[in-house]
Amino acid sequence: MLIFFSSLFLCNFVSKSVLLESIKIDISPFPNAWESILNWVENYPNVVAFYPQQVKEYPFGAFPKVIAVGNQKLNLRAPFFESLQSYLHANPNKKIFGYLGYDLKNELEDLESHHPSIINWDPMNFFSPDCLLSFDQKHLTIESTDLDYFKDEIQKTLSFIPSENQEQPSVSRYKSWVSKKEYINKVNQLKNHIVEGDIYEINYCINYSATAKRLNPIQVFQKLCSNSPAPFASYLKIDKKHIISSSPERFLKLKDQKIISQPIKGTASRGLTEKEDLENKKQLFKSEKERAENMMIVDLVRNDLAKSSVSGSVKVDEIFGIYSFQQVHQMISTVSATKRKEVSSCEVIKNAFPMGSMTGAPKIRAMQLIEDYECSKRNVFSGSIGYFNGAHDFDFNVLIRSIYYDEKTDAINYQVGSAITYDSDPETEYEECLLKAKAIEKTLGII
Repeated sequence: MLIFFSSLFLCNFVSKSVLLESIKIDISPFPNAWESILNWVENYPNVVAFYPQQVKEYPFGAFPKVIAVGNQKLNLRAPFFESLQSYLHANPNKKIFGYLGYDLKNELEDLESHHPSIINWDPMNFFSPDCLLSFDQKHLTIESTDLDYFKDEIQKTLSFIPSENQEQPSVSRYKSWVSKKEYINKVNQLKNHIVEGDIYEINYCINYSATAKRLNPIQVFQKLCSNSPAPFASYLKIDKKHIISSSPERFLKLKDQKIISQPIKGTASRGLTEKEDLENKKQLFKSEKERAENMMIVDLVRNDLAKSSVSGSVKVDEIFGIYSFQQVHQMISTVSATKRKEVSSCEVIKNAFPMGSMTGAPKIRAMQLIEDYECSKRNVFSGSIGYFNGAHDFDFNVLIRSIYYDEKTDAINYQVGSAITYDSDPETEYEECLLKAKAIEKTLGII
């Protein structure tokens, strides 16, 4: 094995203001390095792994390919955003990884969440890694608080050949919390709110739950990434709870004072033939309904970013972009702005959270109606996984297309939804939800 030692090595993921001791390892002799190290992380209480795929030509890139492990999460308390900002102010060069739960909305606005939940998540959790592993095509860079120990651990892990005889999980048949009839009835009621002028658009979601025996979350993550590769695919483990995500959507990125948001609104299925696939893609681009959905959320995002930005700097870099993923075509727009110097990174997130693509417009009224019409707590679904690269740079996804698992109770849940507008057909919206759940159900072996 070829190893390069450097006390001043800086990979792209490292804050430019800090010189970190690190080790760069040639992993080209180990074609299964990623898989081997993923299996190794099971021993740690706090884990994040980003596995970006289908990133070609994706505006402003995707997540870095990294694995972070740690033994101690941050001691964050309500009000959570203030607590997080205090930590970042005191530790301006720390890299931290974690999640933002949807119910942080209750801290930002006069809102509540009273529905039952299969898995209870804290509103926010982050940890500072004891070891950070950054991958490129041929090399692995190790950064650590105990470099010698983790170097030895990784070398042993790369040489280990895992057994192919893996115990298969037993997943119960899933339960939908909303029947098709109930779904259609609620969508029609939400359309009445649109007619009455309460809202222009709302993201209405339905919940599914199951139980699992002998489930290995790492294996599920690898399988989901194979079934549904995505630029913001993520695995997170904190408090013996796991998020297994194949998210295609970026919530917010802040780098070099530039804020970037890339809302997804507009979905079409992949075709069975090349001709049909191209036709579906064309129809998505031309659809007045999908364009209207996308435009309304773009306007909302522009307003959210303006709260944190230099006057006149908010712009739409791309509108109605069509991007193809394994299961679906998506309409994605990109909005950017220049952050005002006096606005902190946490304020940028607060001013845009939760993301408009998962709420609706106007945002507050849409969230009130989400509480009225959905029957389960969203928890971390439609929240976000991401990282801070020091106090002034961050990147966060939108937690969709994800599986949530509690190893203490064997509980599994996942949620899917779609945007409801005046032109929505309830039957079509229901079919879109089923389409979005397909990769998850295939991964869990329940279809």
